[in-house]
Amino acid sequence: MIPNLTPTEYARRGQKAYQAGDYLSAAQAFAAAKSAYLSQGDNLLAAEMANNQSVALLKAGQAEAALQAVEDTPEQFAAAGDPRRQAMALGNCAAALEALGDPHSAIKFYEQSADLLAALGENDLRATVLQALAQVQLRCGKPLEAVTKLQEGMQIHSGSGIKHRLIRYLSRLPFRLLNKSL
Repeated sequence: MIPNLTPTEYARRGQKAYQAGDYLSAAQAFAAAKSAYLSQGDNLLAAEMANNQSVALLKAGQAEAALQAVEDTPEQFAAAGDPRRQAMALGNCAAALEALGDPHSAIKFYEQSADLLAALGENDLRATVLQALAQVQLRCGKPLEAVTKLQEGMQIHSGSGIKHRLIRYLSRLPFRLLNKSL
């Protein structure tokens, strides 16, 4: 990194590197932006850069470093009264925990994120979190919980495309089969 850049310039470099697929360089730039924002006393933007750094580190296959980068940011956003960024930070923590092979902790974080996003009416983000939650639940041997979360996410998006209708139909199938056997 070139010294004496502004936090915004570091963040732009991080975005550019991320978009180019150079995730380690992106993570380094976001870390530099975080440090620069901290030196200016802007803790919230520093926490946002930590979240960006975490995403880049996850993409680079460095789950432990990703978790370390993001682990205290949900509390920072909560203390600042920023539930949207808190929910996103919880989702980032969940993704890192999932990558580290701790699906049960990941589920808890995904659920917290989804609950906050529901309260905020952030349906698109919530649908994404519910989809990730369903995938983890499925891998944990909780297929009914996974299908329930998948259905919940599908109800958020009432799209009428063929793919959407097929997924919605398939997600209802296990409940139809259960009702027939009862």
